[in-house]
Amino acid sequence: MHKTGDVVLGGLFEVHFFSVFPDLSFTSQPQQLTCHGFDVLGFRQAQTMAFAIDEINRNYDLLPNVTLGYSLYDNCVELGVAFRAALSLVSGQEKQFVLDDTCVGIPPVLGIVGDSSSTNSIAISNVLGLYRVPMVSYFATCSCLSDRQMFPSFFRTIPSDAFQVRAMLQILKHFSWTWAGLLVSDDDYGLHAARSFQVDLAETGAGCLAYLEVLPKSNNPAEFRRIVNVMRKSTARVVIVFAQESRVIHLMEEVIRQNVTGLQWMASEAWTAATVLQTPRLMPYLGGTLCISIRRGELPGLSDFLLQTSPAQDFNTSYGNNMVRQFWEHTFQCKFAPPPVGWVETGGTLCTGKEDLVKVETEFFDLSNLRAEYNVYKAVYALAYALNNMLRCEPGNGPFRGNSCASLQRLEPWQLVHYLQKVNFTTSFGDQVSFDKNGDALPIYDIMNWLWLPDGRTKVQTVGEVKKSAFKGEELRLDEDKIFWNFESKKPPRSVCSEKCPPGTRRARRKGEPECCFDCILCSEGQFSNETDSMECTSCPEDFWSSPQRDHCVPKKTEFLSYHEPLGICLTTASLLGKFICAAVLGIFIYHRKTPIVRANNSELSFHLLVSLKLCFLCSLLFIGRPRLWTCQLRHAVFGISFVLCVSCILVKTVVVLAVFKASKPGGGASLKWFGPLQQRGTVLALTSVQAAICTAWLVSASPAPHKNTEYHNDKIVYECVVGSTVGFAVLLGYIGFLAILSFLLAFMARNLPDNFNEAKLITFSMLIFCAVWVAFVPAYINSPGKYADAVEVFAILASSFGLLVALFGPKCYIILLKPERNTKKAIMGRGIPF
Repeated sequence: MHKTGDVVLGGLFEVHFFSVFPDLSFTSQPQQLTCHGFDVLGFRQAQTMAFAIDEINRNYDLLPNVTLGYSLYDNCVELGVAFRAALSLVSGQEKQFVLDDTCVGIPPVLGIVGDSSSTNSIAISNVLGLYRVPMVSYFATCSCLSDRQMFPSFFRTIPSDAFQVRAMLQILKHFSWTWAGLLVSDDDYGLHAARSFQVDLAETGAGCLAYLEVLPKSNNPAEFRRIVNVMRKSTARVVIVFAQESRVIHLMEEVIRQNVTGLQWMASEAWTAATVLQTPRLMPYLGGTLCISIRRGELPGLSDFLLQTSPAQDFNTSYGNNMVRQFWEHTFQCKFAPPPVGWVETGGTLCTGKEDLVKVETEFFDLSNLRAEYNVYKAVYALAYALNNMLRCEPGNGPFRGNSCASLQRLEPWQLVHYLQKVNFTTSFGDQVSFDKNGDALPIYDIMNWLWLPDGRTKVQTVGEVKKSAFKGEELRLDEDKIFWNFESKKPPRSVCSEKCPPGTRRARRKGEPECCFDCILCSEGQFSNETDSMECTSCPEDFWSSPQRDHCVPKKTEFLSYHEPLGICLTTASLLGKFICAAVLGIFIYHRKTPIVRANNSELSFHLLVSLKLCFLCSLLFIGRPRLWTCQLRHAVFGISFVLCVSCILVKTVVVLAVFKASKPGGGASLKWFGPLQQRGTVLALTSVQAAICTAWLVSASPAPHKNTEYHNDKIVYECVVGSTVGFAVLLGYIGFLAILSFLLAFMARNLPDNFNEAKLITFSMLIFCAVWVAFVPAYINSPGKYADAVEVFAILASSFGLLVALFGPKCYIILLKPERNTKKAIMGRGIPF
């Protein structure tokens, strides 16, 4: 269809579904290309371009004094036909054409609106780009067409598949669908969409593909059977399809045969409006489908323009009139004269050309869902605004060489490309139209939902939109309350390979499977994760430990020999009991200090011994409670000095016993002269001073200090005192042991000396207990962890202290309190041995 004008725009539309190429062999008669299967919607899109140009010509503000014409071709859904049509549009006549000359024929076009197919657009734009002829497509979505190096003059008013893919990814993310299947057609449209989908999915980390299958071009039952079998076995509940409706029809036939239900379908814009799929037979499977649909618009005046369509309309060519005649025959189911042979005989009617379009029901006049038509409208206006801006150029301020401007008499297509790149206008519907550096318009999609009504009817409703603006970026808006879900729950399905890992666990990817398929592993002890789907567990700080749920850290339990636990209470009680017993014995001895049994063998040493035992009992309290620096330093020093004082007193008492009996023999009186009370006190002081010097050197060189030990238990902090210097601790114990053994040997030598009350026997027994306790202490102390090491040491202190107290003072207290008749000098002297 053609219309003359000062400037002519070309158009490529799908007016017929099928084409038959002529036989080009040398033996055949010349034949013409024939197209059949009239596409009413494709014809309406062509008429929309004619309507837009008519509207522009009537607009005095846009392109004043310039009349636009058009030259529209049918591509018959064939690359060869579309390519030949495009070349015919841009080539014109062989002779040079000048606008101000009177000419016969069709002038060359400055720009082309089309093609609807991505494959056709790729082939045509490859050639047109060489000559910078602008091509504005209204339906080609392949992301490959955004390559400015290959397609320098290609523009489009429909969003690229790259944006359509991102729109679908936003929907997947919105509903937390991380596990989906992808089906694509075996052409540029599907394969580029698949590549873009995989790349964007990997970059965003929004999910994984359970499978990717390519739908064959032809109806291959075996291949469709295999693909549907993959879908049926997969755990993915969401299926995304980038394909034309013809491929989807074959796919759904196999879906019905295998009865694959329970899937949430997502449709690309290629089959969003496919009414052939919205049937009662298919809706049990496709009901609730979410579709990406190109923007719907409203075109006031288009209805009246379409009503003017008539076979009498002059389109400058017989084919243009023939196209309208075919529309007329398709709409009214009649034939123009001369009819085909047998048409009238079989009851067919003849067309008169006067039939009333108003009285017929046809989708040609259903303008409630103008989508492709709206894109055609925007494409025509984009070219018109670019031409308008070009013609408004002021001489001397132009963008071309020498600041020149383009003129109406010598317009070149490449000049229009420059202005088309910068075009920016707003449609009457309120949508902004401009192109980015790749020739893509500001993208916007409607999100549609296939609603299956109770009465069996199907309704396609808008439930949201996704668009990209220069300021806010990509935005998704969904009205979830309006969405029909074709499931019993009437809620969105769950489509995940693995459920999210709760806090306290981490993701462990399954070997050989996509990253969305993983197991949830409980964090190890001492580690935690407080986020959902955590990839790693974090170690707790030093003084903290993981909770049983591993979702947070809690302070570690502290362990030390406490006053509040049963063991600490028992040891504290025993220590205090020993101290009070010592105090009681001391009081008894002071009260009975003048009696013979108290005065026997130096009562002053007995008092010193009781005081040292009291200190021994009290020093055990330093081992109970939370270790501090001062308690760690004092505990072993006080323990060492107290026990040396105690053992020194016992040693001196033993030496005194031996000296007394030696002095009772003839010539032995001088022995007591050298070991009188002064010498005894000096010996005790000297022996104790040695231990004090050892403790001082130890504390100065390597002082004991509190220590947090986590080696025994990972979830506990054992507070203990480290000795600092093992050598110092060993010397301290060794010195006590040396004095104890020396006392034991001397007492053992004096055990059989004649006396009714020979104290050497008591000393021998007490030293035997003392040595036995501390010999057992060493291995028990080494093998006891944490607080039990302190408990063992306290027990050894108390056991040895009670052993000395009972062995040395028990018999004396027994005589003083219960057998006072034996507390006489005669009874003690026995055989008259002095004391």
